[in-house]
Amino acid sequence: MKKSSRAALPALAIIALLALWEALVRLMDIPAYVLPSPSAVLAALWEDRAALLQHSGITVAEALGGMGISLVLAVALGMLMDVSEKVKAILYPILVVTQTVPMIVLSPILILYLGFGAAPKILTVVLMCFFPIVVSFTDGMGQIAPGYVNLIRTYGGNTIQVYTLVKIPYALPALFSGLKVAATYSISGAVVGEWVASQAGIGYYLLRVKNSYALDKMFASVLVIILLSLMMNGLITLLQRLCLPHLYRKDQGRNRK
Repeated sequence: MKKSSRAALPALAIIALLALWEALVRLMDIPAYVLPSPSAVLAALWEDRAALLQHSGITVAEALGGMGISLVLAVALGMLMDVSEKVKAILYPILVVTQTVPMIVLSPILILYLGFGAAPKILTVVLMCFFPIVVSFTDGMGQIAPGYVNLIRTYGGNTIQVYTLVKIPYALPALFSGLKVAATYSISGAVVGEWVASQAGIGYYLLRVKNSYALDKMFASVLVIILLSLMMNGLITLLQRLCLPHLYRKDQGRNRK
C-alpha cells in the first residue's frame, strides 16, 4: 500500500465518524447542552476565533518555553549519565519516580512556590516533557558501537570530541523521537498548569466556558488543543528534516520501492 493511501485511511475514518456524529445528533434531536454536533462545534470555533487565537498564543509560548528548557536539561543530564554509570544508577530511578505523580497533583504545589505567573505552567511542561527526551537521548548514545568511540580515541580525541563527533550525531534520531513525544505532551502540560490557576491560555478558556455550560465551546477548545499538539509535533518533524535530511531521503527511497 502506498504511503498516500495509508495516510488517507485515518482521515477517511475521522470524516466518517464525524458524519455519523452529525447525523445522530440531528436525527435523534439531541440538545446542544447534551452533545453538540460537529457543525455546532465548528460554528463556536469560528465565533470565538479571536479569543481562542489569543489564548492559544499564550499556551504555545508556555509549551515552547518548557520544551526549550527540557531539551537543554535532557542533553546535559543525558551526557552526564552516559559518562558515568554511577550517576545513571542514581538519577534514572528518580526520573522514573517523577513520572508516577500526576501533574494535576503537582501543579498546585508549583503555584504555591512560584506564584500565578507563567513559571509554574512552564515548569509543568518541563516535568512532562523532560523524561521522554532524556531517556531517548541516553538510549541513543548507549547504542553506538564501541568501535566508533575507539577510533576517535585512537586518533587522540578527548571526551568532548567523542561526544561532538560521534555520540551526539549518532543519537540525534533518537533525540528527535523523544522530542516528538514531548512536543505532543507540551500543550497538555501547559493546559494542566492553566487549569489550576491562570487568567489566560486555552486551559483558562476551557474552564471559563465549562462554568457557563457552553458545551459547543468546550468541544471547540478541545479541538484547538488537538490542533496545537499536532502543530508542535509537526514543528519537530520539520526541524528533524532540516537537521537530518539524509534520513528523510532514505525514507522516501524506501517508500518508492
